[in-house]
Amino acid sequence: MIGGDAGRAAVDAALKAGRTGEAILLLRQRVAAAADPDPHRLALAKLLAREGELAEALAQVEAMAPVARHDNRAFHSGLLLKLGRHDEALPIYQSLAATRPRDPDFWHSYGALLRGLGRQDEAIAAYRRATGKPGDGPAWWGLANLKTFHFAPADLAAMRRALRRPGLDPHDAAALHFALGKAQADAGQHDAAFADYAAGNRLIAASFPPGAASVTTRVDQLISHFDAAAFGRLGGRGDPSPAPIFILGMHRAGSTLVEQILSSHPAIEGTAELPILPRLWRSLGPDPLAALDRADLAALGATYLTRAAAYRREGKPRFIDKLPDNWLHAAFIRLILPNAHIIDVRRHPMASGFSNFRQRFAGGAAFSYDLATIGRFYADYVRFMDHIARVQPGAAHRLIYEQLVDDPEREIRRLLDFLGLPFDPACLSFHANTRTVATPSAQQVRRPINRDGIDAWRPFEAHLGPLKEALGDVLDTWDKPQPH
Repeated sequence: MIGGDAGRAAVDAALKAGRTGEAILLLRQRVAAAADPDPHRLALAKLLAREGELAEALAQVEAMAPVARHDNRAFHSGLLLKLGRHDEALPIYQSLAATRPRDPDFWHSYGALLRGLGRQDEAIAAYRRATGKPGDGPAWWGLANLKTFHFAPADLAAMRRALRRPGLDPHDAAALHFALGKAQADAGQHDAAFADYAAGNRLIAASFPPGAASVTTRVDQLISHFDAAAFGRLGGRGDPSPAPIFILGMHRAGSTLVEQILSSHPAIEGTAELPILPRLWRSLGPDPLAALDRADLAALGATYLTRAAAYRREGKPRFIDKLPDNWLHAAFIRLILPNAHIIDVRRHPMASGFSNFRQRFAGGAAFSYDLATIGRFYADYVRFMDHIARVQPGAAHRLIYEQLVDDPEREIRRLLDFLGLPFDPACLSFHANTRTVATPSAQQVRRPINRDGIDAWRPFEAHLGPLKEALGDVLDTWDKPQPH
């Protein structure tokens, strides 16, 4: 066992060389051997969290002595939030509040926690605590992102003053523009709202490297590789569990609503937008498509289930993974978890496209900050999911958001039939479900189904030419019937 400075140097050397597994092993040895293991537990927990092993990272933190755990409350609560355990994170945030009276990042984060728990008035108060000082852009956007919140004229004036601060960070400025856009849209000032949305989008788009917004080449490769022959060659080798339900599709298409409906069923647990599949895909190496032929598909499926278990708390037989971009992994799902169910939630491309354009996401979603890239991304999504429907008929259930809004019971019954589950009236009362919802639709799914957002794009139509052009034929084909 390496100890002292030599031990720290060995861990650092392993990390620098990209040997993360070795670094984790060395830290485990230090935890086991040290007289005071807590500093090593913390280092191990942070490394495990970085690698997506959140449950084990949390276990390391919770094994620390009370004083050390208290000193690292922020990290502890962050792990709980990532695991969807907002109720457990709440008392930690409450204990931190007195120590962070003027920290806008803390109060913005606290507001997001309270929003996820459905405590809107408290969330508003927390976001308000973060405003009026440098770095308050995310808090203003937090208020806007409540969707049902409406700004007062004094709020608009305060946000405009904030935009004039010298040396304003571009991401802070972008958040202010998105919040102003929402405020002006609520007031019916659509041209001014669009100008602010566009300004915010330009600022964030500039932070991504060239090409980050496009998946066209990747979709071309996926379609070429995952033909009927590939499924014939690789099919039947995955883990047989029927437990996972993947809700996927375009962002801002109604997936949170579908998750809320299904998680109201006594046999289904809602979890979160799980980061597991993308990490598993990357674990296959620089050429995942080639690696699949050699991979142990059942072991990959079992690894997914093990990692997903960290997010499951209710003991129900089925659970939901609602990461929208998992449409890119639809074929991967079919290979490693062939009995899992896939739900493809589709919304009118103009409605979904504009909803993405006016949404400031917490991270990623590089495609969403330009109308043309949104349109191309939507077209690529439809192109790939239509390919999956042709080569794997019946593998995914296509749910049209507008049809769900028009006739909820009919569409819910069809959805539960696809899942092999009986209808339960609780699914119609999904808005009474008190589960944590951490997505931008958190407040919307706590209300009965309504048509409020169906045509929200139409007052902005004069500005949406690049979106229409990029969508092309998909405008006419996005909701065509599935092959059977």
